[in-house]
Amino acid sequence: MSKVAGKVFRVVGPVVEIEEVSFLRMLDMVAVGEQHLIGEVVRLKGDRAYVQVYEDTTSIKAGDLVYTEGYPLYVELGPGLIGTIYDGIQRPLELIKEKQGVYISRGVHVTPLDKQKKWHFLPSAKAGDSLKGGQLLGLVQETQLIKHKIMVPPDLSGAIKWVAPEGEYCLEDKIAVIVDGGVEKDISMLQRWPVRKPRPYKERLPINEPLVTGQRVIDTLFPIGKGGCVAVPGGFGTGKTVIQHQLAKWSDANIVIYVGCGERGNEMTDVLLHFPKLIDPRTQRPLLERTIFIANTSNMPVAAREASIYTGITMAEYYRDMGYNVALMADSTSRWAEALRELSGRLEEMPLEEGFPAYLPSRLAEFYERAGKIKTTEDKEGSITIIAAVSPPGGDFSEPVTSHTKRFIRCFWALDRDLANSRHYPSISWIDSYSEYLDDVKDWWHTNIDKDWLSLRYTIMELLQKEQRLQQVVKLVGPDVLPPAQRLILEVCYIFRNAFLQQVSYDAVDTFSSAKKQFLMLSAILHFYRKSEELVKKGISVMELKQAPVYEELLRMKQKYPENDLDKIAQLKAKIDESLGALDF
Repeated sequence: MSKVAGKVFRVVGPVVEIEEVSFLRMLDMVAVGEQHLIGEVVRLKGDRAYVQVYEDTTSIKAGDLVYTEGYPLYVELGPGLIGTIYDGIQRPLELIKEKQGVYISRGVHVTPLDKQKKWHFLPSAKAGDSLKGGQLLGLVQETQLIKHKIMVPPDLSGAIKWVAPEGEYCLEDKIAVIVDGGVEKDISMLQRWPVRKPRPYKERLPINEPLVTGQRVIDTLFPIGKGGCVAVPGGFGTGKTVIQHQLAKWSDANIVIYVGCGERGNEMTDVLLHFPKLIDPRTQRPLLERTIFIANTSNMPVAAREASIYTGITMAEYYRDMGYNVALMADSTSRWAEALRELSGRLEEMPLEEGFPAYLPSRLAEFYERAGKIKTTEDKEGSITIIAAVSPPGGDFSEPVTSHTKRFIRCFWALDRDLANSRHYPSISWIDSYSEYLDDVKDWWHTNIDKDWLSLRYTIMELLQKEQRLQQVVKLVGPDVLPPAQRLILEVCYIFRNAFLQQVSYDAVDTFSSAKKQFLMLSAILHFYRKSEELVKKGISVMELKQAPVYEELLRMKQKYPENDLDKIAQLKAKIDESLGALDF
């Protein structure tokens, strides 16, 4: 039951100052005015409270009453999350559209999950079992791809007194009774969890497996481990959103949560129209059956951007606790940081560099630290991988959001405007990007693919760095003055850039490359380099090498050989030996 918590004293944009406050606490959720606009307490000072309101505050006036139920801002968790489109404070947008039309009215209150829908519950615990928070009570088939595990809430533990038999139940129906500290407590399939409080776990595990994305420049050169964090900075038009779309479709994560934080409405519209039509390539089921959307566009209230990131990461932790590998796409954290800046200004806090608040680094750290690979209470492994786009103004990577983000991540995919302008996608710069997960994931590559993976990766990176230095000479005096060995490096790097790094997302064959195909392609290119290097030393010109039939085959192999025809890529080494051997006299 809501209680009156005070009344409005003044309104400064999305920030409302409340007077006559007696019992409000930090981060309590409140309802402001007659329309009960949702807000959150962000500062207490004397008998005044400052609330950031997640809706438009137009028409709120001094003297309006403020109500609270005494809870922090939370999300509802349970079957029905998958395939739903929410706004930043977990209001289901499709349901609002059905009730009110395409525009969201202020103060609209719609439950995030359908409380009337029945789900088939299959119990796995029985009366007398002693369970802790996070342990399994039963299963619900949420979609054909996802089994939803109904768990004991994290803050409960004790002996199970009663479990509901197999059958159809609504989310709020009692499915179990647990005796916690001598008190009987009912458990339903619906949980509520504060968005700013990380969900507990049993143990944090070291990262030892890559998130296989199917994008060659990522998996081979700059891999990210399951449970890791990566920033994707780039200026306007460099392809941040497209990369996240590709990863949402092709990565081997069990569940994808896409948070559109402050992005343009047309971009989110494209996502929401495009995704329902996509088919999961591994299961041939709709991709929507393992995806959750949080759409908070740039024309929505700015304060809700700040909440949307926490809404997404809390949902990710919920599925992580079930033992799933979750990929959280945040697009973009710069818009989230801009919301922090605006709210900080309204609160009249002291600004630091470029107007951002002093607590920007700590907020970024709080967010990225909620990623990781963990052991659940059930001794299963789950992970959250954060892939966060950053939109530095003018592509300046030295601005505060990008520079502070680099302190809390171990992988950095820098997008290059020159590559994007030349239609080279993904436009990830192989000079400015890096990954510190190489040593973490190398054992997986060596065990599952080939023991030479890391050495070949280092070899090609060394050639790319040499090429960068040689290009500076070429710009000054042209390629003809270079000795043949250096011209060969330029040629091999040209093959690698066009046949390997550049990937066509619209091509049915090239849009995805398995780890095995990536290794075979890399191995073939470097085999061509080694054989050519021997011939160059014998006096064969680079032009003669380019005229060899196998040269064109290397350039076309990414689109010529599908995943079910990888043996032909493996045979390229023999073709290289034969084709180049004909030049050796």
